Amino acid sequence: MSDRRVAPATRVNARVAVPGDKSISHRALIIGSLASGRSYIGGLSPAADVAATARCLRDCGAWVRDFGRGRVAIDGAGPGASLQTPDGPLDCANSGTTMRLLAGALAGHDAHAALDGDSSLQRRPMARVAEPLRAMGAVVETSAAGTAPLRVDGRRVLRPIEWTPQVPSAQVKSAVLLAALSADGPTTLHEGAPTRDHTERLLRMCGVDVSSDSGGSIRLTPGEVAPFGYRVPGDISSAAFFLCVAAARPGWRVRATRIGINPTRTGILDVLRSMGAAIDVDAANDDATEPCGDIEVRGASLHATSIAGALTVRCIDELPVLAVLATQAEGETQVFDAAELRAKESDRIAEVVAGLRAFGAECEATPDGFVVNGPVRLRATRIDAHGDHRLAMAWAIAAALAGEGSGDSVIEGSEAAAVSYPSFFEDLDAALSGSG
Repeated sequence: MSDRRVAPATRVNARVAVPGDKSISHRALIIGSLASGRSYIGGLSPAADVAATARCLRDCGAWVRDFGRGRVAIDGAGPGASLQTPDGPLDCANSGTTMRLLAGALAGHDAHAALDGDSSLQRRPMARVAEPLRAMGAVVETSAAGTAPLRVDGRRVLRPIEWTPQVPSAQVKSAVLLAALSADGPTTLHEGAPTRDHTERLLRMCGVDVSSDSGGSIRLTPGEVAPFGYRVPGDISSAAFFLCVAAARPGWRVRATRIGINPTRTGILDVLRSMGAAIDVDAANDDATEPCGDIEVRGASLHATSIAGALTVRCIDELPVLAVLATQAEGETQVFDAAELRAKESDRIAEVVAGLRAFGAECEATPDGFVVNGPVRLRATRIDAHGDHRLAMAWAIAAALAGEGSGDSVIEGSEAAAVSYPSFFEDLDAALSGSG
């Protein structure tokens, strides 16, 4: 376990380029492995989670060649013919996306696999993905508690289904859509709230018939998956840490370049605007699959806001750092409909509240969220990331926002940031020193 010291920031005026989007990177690798031919990916995320997906695909017989600097080539033989039974258990490490999406891909192959991971992943719910895959004809087993290890006995031809997930989940939706590529008819899903649609966009790019309507229904008709060339945009969830630190003080500024601005992921920008920060988005037109552009945030005197419903879903990964920012806003910021945070790498509701209190903030947990009162002068502290990458980075932002003269904060287990953003602390140092 490594510690990282972070000093209070005195000025922020930076330009940052964050790694490729982690969610899109997972999906591009898996869909590339199911395409009929060779695909090329640029800007692939260097996250440890994404590396777990690439490793598991290789263990299932996929040809994945890494050319460095985020460039990868991958061969596929089409749905039902690309993946094989691995020699042993597939190690998904800390990546729930790897486990859930790969379970869907394997369900549509004559393959048998056990998917497992670290102690954190073994606590996360997997029954929600096992149920629809079973309905499609695959044999999928979880532990008695509905958690990993996840055992998949796939079928080359599956049944089409009509499915409504109990909890809005892009991972469950994506697992079903990937399995549906091997079904003998159209599959339809009904979402109670919109979730990130990267899987649908990538499949359409590959020529698959995927339609969506305004009522939240998604319909996939199986067909050939064409190989592709694609450059992954920057990850807005990684950029969020820099955007939040810029928003916290009048006169501070950050410009994040070539960031994915998919509408299902831009809840963070809506929240920052509602708190009073100034935001400019310069959209680019160089990507027909995923919208992207430069995002500039300028700080202001912030006021509290409320996050609930569909907005919560659109910024679920950014809620820890938004909670940090809420400590600098006037009034009571409330977060609702975020019970899913309790089933992440840690119980993020409990850990966010405990961590903010350690920094001197006033906050309370609720069953499905939390309440933060501000503004407050944060104080330096020593704090444990508890193996959660988003907490490690959120606490770094809290440390940067601590009052001048309070000293450095120490983040224990800071290496957890590598799960999604290996160079985060180096990039943060550059941004806070004005050299970003």
